[in-house]
Amino acid sequence: MRCYEIMERLEEVSPGSFAESWDNVGLLCGREEKEISSIYIALDATKEVIEEAVRLGADMLLTHHPMIFKPLKRVSDRNFIGDKILTLAESGMCCYAMHTNFDVMGMADAVAGQLGLEDRKVLSVTYEDDISKEGIGRIGALPSPMILAECAEYVKKCCNVGQVKVYGKLEETIVMAAVCPGSGKSCIEDAVKLGADVLITGDIDHHEGLDSLEQGLAVIDAGHYGLEKIFVPYMEEYCRRNLAGVKIYTAPEKEPFWMA
Repeated sequence: MRCYEIMERLEEVSPGSFAESWDNVGLLCGREEKEISSIYIALDATKEVIEEAVRLGADMLLTHHPMIFKPLKRVSDRNFIGDKILTLAESGMCCYAMHTNFDVMGMADAVAGQLGLEDRKVLSVTYEDDISKEGIGRIGALPSPMILAECAEYVKKCCNVGQVKVYGKLEETIVMAAVCPGSGKSCIEDAVKLGADVLITGDIDHHEGLDSLEQGLAVIDAGHYGLEKIFVPYMEEYCRRNLAGVKIYTAPEKEPFWMA
């Protein structure tokens, strides 16, 4: 399949029109006419990921987070982003990113599904027309009420994360859960307005945690990577079903940091 044909299939699951205006999604590097016989899927276009994709001879690198985010004035090996672009270009590899468009159309429902949230709806609306409302995150009822301590263990089990950071009283009862994979600080206000008992997300700092508690919202921080790593198996399954004849490689699951 040609690169542009792959792009059309990827747009079917997460149209670029759903991306935030500040985002940078789509084909970031490469030729649209290139013949694609293999794709390497990863959450981030790290140097390690790119080197492995090159070693495997992949024709396309598909990531969630955009490798190119801020404007570049030059592309050279004096800059680590430029160096990665050059490595991709020299190998003839295309690089495609599905970021906030996948957050809206894919990620949120996938994680909410992992948690078994019932009667769920959009947490923070970013797109609305006469037919539907779409946006970041989801809110819904847990399969059954549980105390916050149990909910923390439930999140660890459902999302396969080793540890979580919890703000709130461990004995308080949790019924409604809001989930925002990645960095969810911007969703706190909406979670409070919609009556969530807990926000399950990542990248919550000291002040945001305390502010949430003062508004009656507990927080379970499962990490940015912890919730978003679902991108890789999700897109692997989608590509295997919809890209006949294209070989799929995936980056191994690997936490980006460790706790001493």
